[in-house]
Amino acid sequence: MEHFAQLLHLSPAMAWMVVKLIIAFAAPLVLAAVLTWVERRGAAMIQDRIGPNRAAILGRWRLLGLVQLAADGIKFFLKEDLVTRDANKTLFWLAPFMAFVPAMMGFAVIPFGRSFVENGTAYHLSLLDPGNGMGMLYPMAIGSVAVYGILTASWSSNNKWSILGGMRSSAQMVSYEIGMSVAVLAIFMTTGGYDPHQIIAAQDSVLHWNVVRHFFGFLVFFTCMFAETNRLPFDFAEGESEIVAGFHTEYGSMKFALLQLSEYVHIVVASSLIVTLYFGGWQVPFVKDPAVLLSVLSFAGKVVFFCWVFIWIRWTLPRFRFDQLMFLGWKVMLPLSLANLLVHAYFMHRWG
Repeated sequence: MEHFAQLLHLSPAMAWMVVKLIIAFAAPLVLAAVLTWVERRGAAMIQDRIGPNRAAILGRWRLLGLVQLAADGIKFFLKEDLVTRDANKTLFWLAPFMAFVPAMMGFAVIPFGRSFVENGTAYHLSLLDPGNGMGMLYPMAIGSVAVYGILTASWSSNNKWSILGGMRSSAQMVSYEIGMSVAVLAIFMTTGGYDPHQIIAAQDSVLHWNVVRHFFGFLVFFTCMFAETNRLPFDFAEGESEIVAGFHTEYGSMKFALLQLSEYVHIVVASSLIVTLYFGGWQVPFVKDPAVLLSVLSFAGKVVFFCWVFIWIRWTLPRFRFDQLMFLGWKVMLPLSLANLLVHAYFMHRWG
């Protein structure tokens, strides 16, 4: 690290911060780009859709559906960027950024590998070091802000279908974030802290992973993540069979691409949260104190798996009705998360 810092004419601490900054922002973006291809390819294979499984260069080279992805990218760049006459143009332009920036910031506190010591200096593989005072409260809070991007996009479009999509998304967020927060609160309570490094350290073996100790909490959190990311079976913000395309009905070209990219970044961050909270983070099953590279690969493998689960479920399950969504959020998820919290509180009070 010192040699690398000398090349950049920076102190080792500053050089390490630059490296972490690049990884923390580039990794979700690269994985989100890959997910767009995985989603198109997976949808084509599951539902036999024409496009990614048939598009080919000169009708011969299909390249695993990458041709369709390139065609989509070129279309986004070349498509005319329309803004409707009665839209609030300032907010209409700002909304995609309001959805994208919070999604990118959520990854900042998540450790993507084991910390290591070199020449007496501790290096942590998370953008923000442990003990920053925010811990896992930060991604929970910043994730909630993303709904303002959707709400702003819908309101500024001045389209009734967009407004319906935005209002649906807001109601969905409120309904599911309470249950999700209570489920995470149980982990904070049993761990004795809310720092992600502390939560991962407490899951030092497979039997100590929180998915074992907080199974019902995991079910609540996992379900709520689909609502948070607006994915099927909870994609009521866009629901194309009911409200055209919901909050992004009036969007096209690169602004639409940015809204779509923010959704995939949300999936990456949501998968990272699931892995950190319930599946040991960077811990490697049956390997104590893994090498740094192995711990990074372990974290990446788990995140990629859950990203695939998000895509798999989208193209497998049908969309719920909105009343079913509300019923599930208030009468199933919230009581289940409260019961999970109270049971763990009772066991801690009784046996410590």
